[in-house]
Amino acid sequence: MKLGFLTACLPRLTLDEIAAWAAGHGYQALEVAAWPSTGSRDFEASHLDVAGFDARAAEDVRALFDKHALTLSSVAYYENNLHPDEARRGEIAAHVRACVDVAALLGVETVGTFIGRHPGLSVKENLALGERVLPPLVEYAGELGVKIIIENCVMEGWHPDGYPGNLAYSPELWEWMFDLGLYLNYDPSHLMWLGIDPVAALRPYVDRIPHAQAKDAQLDPRARDRYGFFGRAVAREDGWDSGWWRYRVPGLGDVDWRRIVDALYEGGFTGVLSVEHEDPVWSGDVHRVTQGLEIAHRTLSPLIVG
Repeated sequence: MKLGFLTACLPRLTLDEIAAWAAGHGYQALEVAAWPSTGSRDFEASHLDVAGFDARAAEDVRALFDKHALTLSSVAYYENNLHPDEARRGEIAAHVRACVDVAALLGVETVGTFIGRHPGLSVKENLALGERVLPPLVEYAGELGVKIIIENCVMEGWHPDGYPGNLAYSPELWEWMFDLGLYLNYDPSHLMWLGIDPVAALRPYVDRIPHAQAKDAQLDPRARDRYGFFGRAVAREDGWDSGWWRYRVPGLGDVDWRRIVDALYEGGFTGVLSVEHEDPVWSGDVHRVTQGLEIAHRTLSPLIVG
């Protein structure tokens, strides 16, 4: 197992700058953000220009990672593959394919994305839609030796009423997507506030997890007593602000990382554990973000066997 982080938390730095910082601070891998542009939400970045990627670009990226003795763990483009606008859905699918092309060119095993959701359809209707639109992406990736991995983020901010906007949030849905040939980019933070034991949920599925993310969640049960599980209803100006839980860097929330890492090892996981930094306390500028990444490294590195 290696320890890395998702580059999307540093959108204003170049990949060269991020690689140098990561290697200098004990990280072994990078999950590289590959959005076509930024601005539609926080924690997006364009560190790989997959649309204009060619053999020369691949050579440059390989040289950069070799220089810093880093692994490129996954190409990251987390978007709504069931977008209600068919034209936009087609654009997203095309970009996923471009990410697959780049991963194959670089010898990277995985491309990370979301299932997503059409908010105007029921869950049953969304699953039927997914069964139509996702298998062609899986088949395309498989032909190039690449796995499509799905993060289990709830993405409640994508739904107008704060309901799940990414239909990959529970083991029940994982089994559904495994049947389509998809894999899981496991992140325990989302399970914490859903009331799912992240270790119990992890153990049966390690063989379908080629890549994992490390994000923490800090829960406030007293605030939940006021707002309920679904979070703020009246004073919710930000769709992502539940009022009773928030994301933190590993070590500052309620996830038991000792048990998580142990369960991954016990299940035979040999991939990259990639810190996904979305901590509002350690955000705001590059210095604060990198301090958060240092906290995450101090938390997780003692648990990982070299």
